[in-house]
Amino acid sequence: MSDPTWTSWDWTTVADVIAAVLLLTGCFFALVASIGVLRLPDLLSRMHAATKPQVLGLMLVVAGLGLRLREPWALGVLVLIVALQMATSVVASHMVGRAAFRAGQVREDLLVVDELSGREGLAGQREEPRGAP
Repeated sequence: MSDPTWTSWDWTTVADVIAAVLLLTGCFFALVASIGVLRLPDLLSRMHAATKPQVLGLMLVVAGLGLRLREPWALGVLVLIVALQMATSVVASHMVGRAAFRAGQVREDLLVVDELSGREGLAGQREEPRGAP
């Protein structure tokens, strides 16, 4: 007939299973981001790997944690964490990429589209010795 263990699942058990799946998926995305940072060839690709899957992984981990905790004050803190991470990672990666381009640390042979080198104000700044060797 029917298995009584499957029919006796309540809301907390279902939420715990979904939380476990979200936590494991978020950890997988964080692992992919760290592997990408180590394996990709240039600065811009590494920045992409450090920001995109890492932020998605953090969002999944926070969603799983929110389902597991089930406290209103904790949910507010978790939403604040995700909002601040999304706001700061985008701005930080943009500024690091722009500074690396100005310092000549970007491999031009890997660029598909180069929108910054032809702009006024940046062409003279590329020859300045900036950035790490």
